[in-house]
This record gives sequence, structure tokens and C-alpha cells, in this order.
Amino acid sequence: MSTSRDIFLIANSVDELGGVTTWTHQMARLFTECGHRVHVVGITEPDEPQDIGSRLPYPTTTLYAVRPPRDRRGREAGMGEPAARLSALLRSARPGAVVIVTQVWAMEWVVRADTAGLLVIGMSHESYEYSKASTRFRRVKTYYRDVDRMLALTREDADLWIREGMDNADFMPNPLPFVPDVPSPREEKAVVSVGRLTDQKGIDMLLDAWSEAVPRHPGWTLRIYGSGEEEERLRKQCTALGLDGSVEWRGRTGDVPGALRGGSVFVLSSRGEGFPLALMEAMATGLPTAAFDCAPGVREIIDDGVDGLLAPLGNTSELARRLDRLMADKALRDRMGEAARRNVQRYTTEEIVHRWESLFAFLER
Repeated sequence: MSTSRDIFLIANSVDELGGVTTWTHQMARLFTECGHRVHVVGITEPDEPQDIGSRLPYPTTTLYAVRPPRDRRGREAGMGEPAARLSALLRSARPGAVVIVTQVWAMEWVVRADTAGLLVIGMSHESYEYSKASTRFRRVKTYYRDVDRMLALTREDADLWIREGMDNADFMPNPLPFVPDVPSPREEKAVVSVGRLTDQKGIDMLLDAWSEAVPRHPGWTLRIYGSGEEEERLRKQCTALGLDGSVEWRGRTGDVPGALRGGSVFVLSSRGEGFPLALMEAMATGLPTAAFDCAPGVREIIDDGVDGLLAPLGNTSELARRLDRLMADKALRDRMGEAARRNVQRYTTEEIVHRWESLFAFLER
């Protein structure tokens, strides 16, 4: 039986659309079920909210009523009062409490708050390489340098952070979001994509790949689930490529398991990822995946040639070839889909919660 703790999960937002929010509330529920006292804290309201439900078994707090200025100087001028509110929350904690900061932007407030006597863990939910191409790289090195643990999502990424001088780096995989009782029958001629319509998710590259693959497979459809700022541009690209008859824009869905069960192949076209939950969900549903090898997390989850097929990042012709193989061969889809459903269960919630509990106990020594 683990020691009951106060656990604060601190994110950019309590209900921002995206995988970090899904992860935050999954872990909050799991920690609560283990007997911990959990509090989810967001810095500000999101630009695009996600439905997290109305009857959560733990409290949530948002520090800002109005979004803080986007420019750094204007933001820093008003950080004192929200940081003081956060300090008051943290001071109410029992001994042995843990602060888990899910995103480095949120850490800018945590470093201004009173965390004396608390374990502080900072997380990066993206790959080292994707972080390095952004301003977050410098901020991770600045704000996570002195936390008790800086957690990447894979051992490979943790090793890369250690080479950057982050001696406190370690890794923690994401837990499997769900395991449906009934997998996809893989009967429909449908390839499924699930994710926000942003540059990171690479739907523009997916459309280019689809334009090469689909002419060889009449009757197949690409179902794109998601919304975002790139939607108008992507729809125009779709029309320009002559794909309107084979691409369905399904929008955001509240039934991801149902969306996945309706497909026979999953596709991941991202430019960068961490440890993608949508990929894990698809595998748990029994779908083989064609994916860009865009992050250590992707190649750790997918066993290339066994439960999915990886293509070099950005090579749309190679992604089209992976799609072509899976669309052409029902026996291959079934074999890889069954392997995917079996293999992804190494990331069960029980296993990941056990790893968190072991980390807490180790850091407390």
C-alpha cells in the first residue's frame, strides 16, 4: 500500500485541447484511486478548451481569470499575485507532497511560488529534438535544472537531456489511455487520423501521401478527426489535390474509441511527438499504424514490421508506400493489428502508476 500524498498537477491550462490535458486528468484519476489527494492547477484559460467532464473526483484551480500578456515583459510584471495564490495552495499540503509540472511554461509560475519542503518534478511531453527546435529548449534547461527530477518520455530522450547537462533527467512513459473490450474488426476501407489540425501534426504531408496511395485503392477513405487553425488551408490543399472524394473531415470527436473501431488502419503523420496517446489508443483498438518515425516515443511504441510500419520523417512517398502495403493486404492488417493490441499493453495503467510510486519513494529518501 503506497503512502497517501498530496499531489499537485500543474499545467498551462486545466482544460486545454490536446494530449497533455488528457494525460493530466488520466493521471489525476489514477492517483486519486490510489488514495492520494490530488489538485489540478492551470495557469490560465485555454484558447481552445477540451471537455474534461463536470464531476471530477478532485478539485481544479485556474490562477488567472484573464489570460496574461503573451509578451514576456508584460507577463512578468503581473506574475506576483498568481504565484502568491499558488504558494497558498502549496502551503496547505501535507508533508511528502509532490508537485508535478506538466509543461515548462507553467514552471515559470512554480519557480516564483513557495515550494519549500515539496518534491518538484518537471516534465517534457515532447521529444528532445522537437523541443530543441523551439524556445522551450532553453526554458527547460533554465527552469528544470534544479527540480528533483526532469522527466522525458523515453530513455533515449533522457540520455540526450543528460548530455545537455541535465543530470536530474529521467524518463516516464505515458500510460495506455484505454483498452476497448471490442477491437476494430478491420473490415471498413478506412484509414483514420486523430489529432489537432496544426502544423505539428503534419496533415499537409498526410494529404500528399494520400494522393499517391489512394489511386491504387478505389473505395478507400481517409477519415480525419480533429480541428484547429490549419483546417481551412488543409481543406484547400485537399481540393487542389483532387482528394475531396476520398477524404472525410470528421471534426472533433467525443468518441475516439468509436472513431478508431470504424477504421482498418491508423496513420500518424506528425512532424514531432512525445509519446502519442492517439497512437496507443489506435493500437489498443487493434489497428496497425503507418507512421513517420518522428520521435523516440513513436519507435518505442511501434515495433516496425511487427505491429506497424515506420517511414522516414517527412518522406511522403515512403509514408504512401506504408499505407499502400496495409491497404492492399487484409491478412497483414489483421496480423499487425492483433500484435499491436497485444504489444501496447506493456503500458498498462497499473505498470505506469507503480513506476510513479517508486519514483516518489526514491526521491523522498
